[in-house]
Amino acid sequence: MVALHIRCELEDKDRILAELWERGTEGVVEEDLPGGGCRLRAYFNQTFDAAEWNGEWRAEEERDWVAVSREGWEPLEVGRRFYLVPAWRDDPAPAGRLRLPIDSGLACGTGYHQATQLCLEALERWLRPGDTLIDVGTGSGILAEAGLLLGAGAAIGCDIEPDAVLWAREHTRAHLFAGSLRSVRDAAADTVVANINQAALVALAADLRRVCKPGGRLILGGFRTEEMAAIVRAIPLPCLDLLEMQGWNCLVCGE
Repeated sequence: MVALHIRCELEDKDRILAELWERGTEGVVEEDLPGGGCRLRAYFNQTFDAAEWNGEWRAEEERDWVAVSREGWEPLEVGRRFYLVPAWRDDPAPAGRLRLPIDSGLACGTGYHQATQLCLEALERWLRPGDTLIDVGTGSGILAEAGLLLGAGAAIGCDIEPDAVLWAREHTRAHLFAGSLRSVRDAAADTVVANINQAALVALAADLRRVCKPGGRLILGGFRTEEMAAIVRAIPLPCLDLLEMQGWNCLVCGE
């Protein structure tokens, strides 16, 4: 077992964590550093070129690093309705909250990132019982499953990463497929949620509008405040709601 040691700023931590899980890490331990910033220790079975993170490889003693990395995961209340619980724990949800198990595996979307939390809050505000929901870039399937918990009549998720879809199918009741939004027919959904990034949202702007029914809602997340202007230009629909957390935004728009 080897560990990749990465020192990064706090604002970069979540992005790097997602990238490490995508690369197949066995587990990650986080350590806050005096004066700001943090150190990540990501455990792998073998080394690879980690120049993109300016990381340093070190040999590690044999331990159950998955268990070590899971020790820091605690249940989390999100919005007014959700209670996120690591899948390996049995904590019951408090009264009035919906229990949403989370376990990202090799897919993005643990629920702990601010962008995902904002999308969950937007869903609880804007999803109507019986709605057909489409989750674009579904990752771990957490938003599609959240929609079903809120009473969606159907939830469909798509992702261009086949491995993510295969894994997510084991953890959500939603209908998932590997492919792009271009495979979805016109006016297929009452609510469309896309927690991806600014570049992808702009590139998919026309299709996001196309698959949303007249009178439906687009819930767009995964971007920071300074990136929102480009999204508003690409999707010039009236703003129905705007959520913000630590520099991350979620825009709800529709006609």
